[in-house]
Amino acid sequence: MTDIARIPNITGRMLRRCPVSDESLAELASLLMPCRFPKRHRLVNEGEARGLAYFIETGMTRSYWIVDGEEITTSFSTEGTLVFSMDEVYYGKASEECVETIEPVLAYGIAVDNLRRIVTQRLDMAIWWSLIHEDEYRRLHQSHKERLTLDAGGRYRAFAIQQPEACRRARLTDIASYLGITLSTLSRIRAGRM
Repeated sequence: MTDIARIPNITGRMLRRCPVSDESLAELASLLMPCRFPKRHRLVNEGEARGLAYFIETGMTRSYWIVDGEEITTSFSTEGTLVFSMDEVYYGKASEECVETIEPVLAYGIAVDNLRRIVTQRLDMAIWWSLIHEDEYRRLHQSHKERLTLDAGGRYRAFAIQQPEACRRARLTDIASYLGITLSTLSRIRAGRM
């Protein structure tokens, strides 16, 4: 059983998004299993269903698809966020994407079945679940709009504002992939030549 005091980044981020009762936080903590992962460890593998989701207490991950042998970054996650395979959590299928650590990560795993149960049986957790999905939908919508309407420099500047931690901590190759630009273009933008 995990003590709430051991997960301040997770609970802090949850509480900044919406009120969650002490009882719900305690129940959530009781379902979490601490896990430490080294840099570049895959938490989620394409083609697998591991039955776990992860709350990140410290560290950072990236999600990506493998398309024609190339890794296409789809998102970055930092302290306090939840990472999982959408395919597994929503549809009970093997994952179509990968999630790997960008740096060493202290995470807390939760069985997908327990996650589903707590967000359907506790109203405050259901509201939190809904709000984090609204936030993710908004991020996806904004990212799609920026790819269609902004040049490479504009996309990078928007990314730097929206995700400063990822901008600071992620590999340039992963940022370029996320923005849909080449590494050389990203290097020119960061050097102020574009």
